[in-house]
Amino acid sequence: MATFAKPENALKRAEELINVGQKQAALQALHDLITSKRYRAWQKSLERIMFKYVELCVDMRRGRFAKDGLIQYRIICQQVNVSSLEEVIKHFMQLSTEKAEQARSQAQALEDALDVEDLEADKRPEDLMLSYVSGEKGKDRSDRELVTPWFKFLWETYRSVLEILRNNSKLEALYAMTAHRAFQFCKQYKRTTEFRRLCEIIRNHLTNLNKYKDQRDRPDLTAPESLQLYLDTRMEQLKIATDLELWQEAFRSVEDIHGLMSLVKKSPKTQLMVVYYAKLTDIFWVSDSHLYHAYAWFRLFTLQKSYNKNLSQKDLQLIASSVLLAALSVTPYDQKHGASHLELENDKDRNLRMASLINFTLDHKGESREMLSRSSLLMELINKGVMACVSQEVKDLYNLLEHEFFPLDLASRVQSLLGKISKLGGKLSSASSVPEVQLSKYVPALEKLTSLRVLQQASLVYQSIKIETLSKMIPFFDFSLVEKISVDAVKYNFLSMKVDYLKGVVLFGNVDIESEKLSDHLAVLADSLNKAKKLIYPAMRKQSKLGENLNGLIETVSKEHRRLLARKSIIEKRKEEHERQMLEMEREEESKRLKLQKITEEAEQKRLAEEYIRREEQRIRREIEERELQEAQALLLEAQKGAKKKGKKPLLEGEKVTKQTLIELALSEQLKERQEMEKKLQKLAKTMDYMERAKREEEASLIEQAFQQRLVQEKIVHEREQLKEIELSRQHHAGDLQEKNRLARMIDNKVIFQKKIVDHREMEYNRLKKEKEDRINQIVAARKNEREMKRKMLFYLKSEEERLTRLREEEEARKREEEERRKKEEAERRAKLDAIAERQRQREREAEEKERLRREALLRRPTEPLHRPADPVSVPHPSEPVPAAAAAAAAAAAATATPAPGPGKYVPRFLRERNDGPKAAPPEPDRWGRQDNRPPPSGDTWRGEERRSSFGGARTSSSSSSWSSSRPRGAP
Repeated sequence: MATFAKPENALKRAEELINVGQKQAALQALHDLITSKRYRAWQKSLERIMFKYVELCVDMRRGRFAKDGLIQYRIICQQVNVSSLEEVIKHFMQLSTEKAEQARSQAQALEDALDVEDLEADKRPEDLMLSYVSGEKGKDRSDRELVTPWFKFLWETYRSVLEILRNNSKLEALYAMTAHRAFQFCKQYKRTTEFRRLCEIIRNHLTNLNKYKDQRDRPDLTAPESLQLYLDTRMEQLKIATDLELWQEAFRSVEDIHGLMSLVKKSPKTQLMVVYYAKLTDIFWVSDSHLYHAYAWFRLFTLQKSYNKNLSQKDLQLIASSVLLAALSVTPYDQKHGASHLELENDKDRNLRMASLINFTLDHKGESREMLSRSSLLMELINKGVMACVSQEVKDLYNLLEHEFFPLDLASRVQSLLGKISKLGGKLSSASSVPEVQLSKYVPALEKLTSLRVLQQASLVYQSIKIETLSKMIPFFDFSLVEKISVDAVKYNFLSMKVDYLKGVVLFGNVDIESEKLSDHLAVLADSLNKAKKLIYPAMRKQSKLGENLNGLIETVSKEHRRLLARKSIIEKRKEEHERQMLEMEREEESKRLKLQKITEEAEQKRLAEEYIRREEQRIRREIEERELQEAQALLLEAQKGAKKKGKKPLLEGEKVTKQTLIELALSEQLKERQEMEKKLQKLAKTMDYMERAKREEEASLIEQAFQQRLVQEKIVHEREQLKEIELSRQHHAGDLQEKNRLARMIDNKVIFQKKIVDHREMEYNRLKKEKEDRINQIVAARKNEREMKRKMLFYLKSEEERLTRLREEEEARKREEEERRKKEEAERRAKLDAIAERQRQREREAEEKERLRREALLRRPTEPLHRPADPVSVPHPSEPVPAAAAAAAAAAAATATPAPGPGKYVPRFLRERNDGPKAAPPEPDRWGRQDNRPPPSGDTWRGEERRSSFGGARTSSSSSSWSSSRPRGAP
């Protein structure tokens, strides 16, 4: 393991290793640094190292390394800078999510690109070849190779982060955010198995949190912020479970939420409770628990009506209608009839459990009538004002099914109402937790309830009814379904009926004249007759003369009524404001009182615990001493009693008796008594042996005589029983003959019926056999066509592949020829350039030679005056020699560049002197016939010196100084 003086050195080393492609070595170096005990103090460089470390872990999909590094980093920055750990974990999850999404998009792009390669082919060649080996498709293989590893790593990332943050009170928000992102991952990609495991992981975290309450940095669930975060997490879990249709996990999530809410006395937010009851309605509806579904709807309606001020009247009407229809959908009979005691106890426990989930308070006593039931729920709906909010169709349906008596046309009336109700429903504008309400889902349950009501009312009127008539009375179902419905009703004592198929009638049970049902029926008949009488003979009313005496009373009353309503509204607003202020004050006082009470209770509990421990220790010590003293006294008394009985001298009289002494004496006395008792038992056994032998010798003859008498009695009884059996067999034989003669007249009908059944089954068999043969022929023909298509496809693919191979080879040959031709042209061009360069160098050497000769000729004239003796070009300094060729080239350039003076123009003296001086040799024309005014460059400057003088500072300055030096003084 490499050691570094500073953490920055490890980061640099890791980056160097990454640049050369050694990511594993870089990851190992950073892992050794993070897990080292040398760097336990947090610093900013460690955060940069962790960012690089998690990036490497994500690139290489090393989840175990990432988890170990994050755990070590948590230890480092837990007490110093926990926000750094939060940033690292967020970066880690972001990278994992991006990699998973990138892999998914790559797989999708690959599949799309491969799908459009050949528009005429049904499948690609590789897909055909792989399909013969395995049953996978191309997308499945690409997903398994590209997407699945990254999804596994992302899932492992979420698990690791949750495990790291599970007991950290400072990172509760990050823990909740991670759980939410994991839930969204499961929802987006339909990962039901991972969702179950995630729910179990979070549930275990909460269990351990409640179990080990003395852990450091443990979240406090009694705090409102912590509890709200945990409740939000469970609510998101409940939503995702219902979206994925994992109803068992959804119910367990509901239990978790209820357990969290029971930890504190303060009720959670209304929005959470609305979501909670909305999801409960879905769970209970799927589980066919219509009673609990109706109670959950009732709680949801109560919350929406009380706290949702933005709820419109239409939305409230829809919710109230759902509540009433859910209550009506419950079966109208009790399913506990005939149940065992154990089943009743289980049902009672289940009711109590569900009532606690729905937040209904029930009495736990066995004889309590405050249990969840359909009748009590309907009474609650009437008392709480739900009936006033439901729509008119639902209200009419309730009256028909619960209060009216129309056995003949009840189903037709209900059917028309159900047609209207099924069209009701839609999205709610202001209840976000219940986005949509559809009343059509209650129609099947209401049709079943209508069938039961028709049967119940028909049983009160008829003793028997034809099956055809009953089928017309119940148009919802066939008679077979009606019979199934009635079986449960008869089982639970809701109806009493029998079906006679031979006569084609339904028989209802007999009803006594004083039964409760018949008395109700007579009372209903009496009420109906009274209403009809009132309609025929309406009661006379006296006309009031109040309107004649008091003119304008109606207008005055309406004005007074409006004034009173306005005053009432003002008073109500003031009352509400006052109540709100009082409520806030009470809440503040209650919170202060609860805090003070909590502090006092904690101090008192601590004192009581210490006092209890001290008293318990004293009591245990005192009991031990008392028990030892009692044992010593008991042993002393036993020893003294034994000594008195045997006439011995009392033990240890006048001496100090100890427990050990008494135990030893008692043991010795017990040993002596045991020996004496053994001697007595041996003597008694010998005496009993003699007595038993004598008794058996005397009773042997008596036993033989009793045995002979028993044989004679059993023989007589056997003969009597045999005669009785023969007589019973004769009687049964005669009865069987009579039954045979009675049933012999049905043999012809039996043969006809049997023949009819056999013929029908034979026709059915022949039909199925023919269908099977036709289907087999079709499959054979389809497979034959498919094989033919495959052969054609393979031939086409093979020819296409050969054509592509031939085209590819021709393209490669053409590319090789072009490459060779290009190389040949490049060689020729380089040869030409080299020849031109060589000729240029030759000309430069010739020019240098001419210049050298000219300079020597000039130097041989000592009498020639010098224009500027101080000029560094004319008189070079001995310590700084100037190249002669450069000076001559500059002079020649100056002479050549001076134009000839025109007539009538002023010419300076130094130009006149130069013109009058010796003439320089004209420049040699170049190859193209033009004269170059510039001096020829010296040496190899055509390719190197001039270019370097353009960019180099030293050469630029030297050339410019030479140029300026070569000009005579006074030049403009």
